[in-house]
Amino acid sequence: MTFDNTNMQYRVTLDTDLNLFVVFDKNNQKHVATGVTIEKAVQELQKTN
Repeated sequence: MTFDNTNMQYRVTLDTDLNLFVVFDKNNQKHVATGVTIEKAVQELQKTN
């Protein structure tokens, strides 16, 4: 799924082996972050942006 935040667009997947959400920057697939919730993963992605 692709989501649109006011700052960026991102794609979210769930890693069921690790039970983590993985968020990818839509414009740069190498820009990735993980978190136990979607919100935490997006926050981590924004920190590294």
